[in-house]
Amino acid sequence: MNLNYVVVRLAQIVPTFFLIMVVVFVLVRLLPGDPTSAVLGIHATDEAVERINAKLGLDRPIPVQFGLFFENFLRGDLGDSIILKVPVMKLVLERLPVTLFLTAFAAVLAVILAVPMAIVSAIRRDSLLDNAIRAGFQVGLSMPVFYIGIVLLTFLAAKLRWFPVGGFGNSFGDNLYHLFLPALTLALSLSAVLMRNLRSSIIDVLDADYVDFARAKGLRNRLVLSRHVLRNALISTVALFGLNVGTLIAGAVITESVFAIPGVGRLLIDSIYGRDYPVIQGMTLVLAILVSLVFLVTDLVQAWLDPRASHS
Repeated sequence: MNLNYVVVRLAQIVPTFFLIMVVVFVLVRLLPGDPTSAVLGIHATDEAVERINAKLGLDRPIPVQFGLFFENFLRGDLGDSIILKVPVMKLVLERLPVTLFLTAFAAVLAVILAVPMAIVSAIRRDSLLDNAIRAGFQVGLSMPVFYIGIVLLTFLAAKLRWFPVGGFGNSFGDNLYHLFLPALTLALSLSAVLMRNLRSSIIDVLDADYVDFARAKGLRNRLVLSRHVLRNALISTVALFGLNVGTLIAGAVITESVFAIPGVGRLLIDSIYGRDYPVIQGMTLVLAILVSLVFLVTDLVQAWLDPRASHS
């Protein structure tokens, strides 16, 4: 892999992240309402509002507020929650592992669902089985994430009681049990996208001349599929998978609320309602860093699968 390619990709993250910081800082302050109303209530006096604004630094000019925010961020200080009265970094360390576990679990389930079905569908293309697989995944793709979560929660948890209706668990096995339904909720839509893309890529590669040449040499179909077909077909699917990680995290925000999971997403929604600026900014930036790192890893894996990508 080209080392210059890695350095360039790392350098591109810096201005992108700075732009995200500016956008998040501005958008948070465009939210209707203000933190003082959330802290003091509707019967707050003007004197109390001024005192809270001065304490939080909200009475200063916006550029000064952003300068202090940026300076504190470089020191690893995301500020203190206005509502919960605790450091935002502490909240991140408490809630982020839950969201990461859910996202990783959903990603693994999506791959487990998509890859075998894509291979079978591509090999048996235009057959009854192929049409059934595509129709089944289309259902998951056409329904909103929150609706899938409600359906699974209603039937598999509330009625059949096969799974818990919420929570996270206290051990690894318990975590898997509690998060299976929310992870499956996120995985269904992602797996549909991955399956369709991988199926199309496998069909294109199967029709390539070098695959016919490999078969002409007497290689077994299984070896041809694993060594020549899948490696080349996965290039676009890996890129698509990385691009959809942001969507997966965004879906986790909603799913955590539906299943009452104590993760970053649920806290972020509560903070938006409470106008808790430091928590909104801190959580959003942490998620932006994670997505940027996933994009970087995706590019590196794609460059490994297709060395030409590192020279483009």
